Amino acid sequence: MIPRTLLRQARAASSSIQTIPRSSLARPQFRQSNLSFALASRPATSRWYSTEPDTKTTEGAAETKSEEKIGDAEDPAKKELEAKNKEIIDLKDRYLRSVAEYRNLQERTKREVQSAKDFALQKFAKDLVDSVDNLDRALAMVPEEKLNAKEKNEHLQDLVSLYDGLKMTETILMQTLKKHGLERFDPSVEGEKFNPNEHEATFMTPMAGKDDNTVFHTQQKGFKLNGRVLRAAKVGVVKNN
Repeated sequence: MIPRTLLRQARAASSSIQTIPRSSLARPQFRQSNLSFALASRPATSRWYSTEPDTKTTEGAAETKSEEKIGDAEDPAKKELEAKNKEIIDLKDRYLRSVAEYRNLQERTKREVQSAKDFALQKFAKDLVDSVDNLDRALAMVPEEKLNAKEKNEHLQDLVSLYDGLKMTETILMQTLKKHGLERFDPSVEGEKFNPNEHEATFMTPMAGKDDNTVFHTQQKGFKLNGRVLRAAKVGVVKNN
């Protein structure tokens, strides 16, 4: 009897177990416990800050300080270099100025020496031009008709010979003076315009067919010594108005 009773009870229990749906199992209990466990294990929402200093900031500050120290150390050397550069520039400028002044002095001295050389005969030339004028006047006193006469007697031939000798003497003398820079000029030969730097007007007169301020007559020829007027020519000038 007892075994049968036990067998029946076991069957009834197994059947009751089979009729219970799986959804009725107490899984929510386990899930709730897991959720509560997760919430309990979650850390608090309060924030914690590190008390250690920022390594990047400290490194940057250290580098800045080191650069400032290096700059302070290099600053005297830099200033000294700049001072030396300024001194070099100043000395170079002085040197160039001295060279320029020395060259200018050389050129000026050279010009003065050349001028003294060129015009050393100025006083002598002034005294000599009077003799040249007298020789020119002597030649001008001989009439052209006597020089160009077809029939020449003894006296006329002597006059022509004397004239030719004086003319040759004058030519050689003027060539010699020209070698030393003394030249004679006659503005009336080419009808030059009156130039107050080279001419001295002794009289003015109207003249048909010629422009005003034209030199038409020369009373005394002028002289130049190395391009400088030694004596102005005395001339007559045309003035129609």
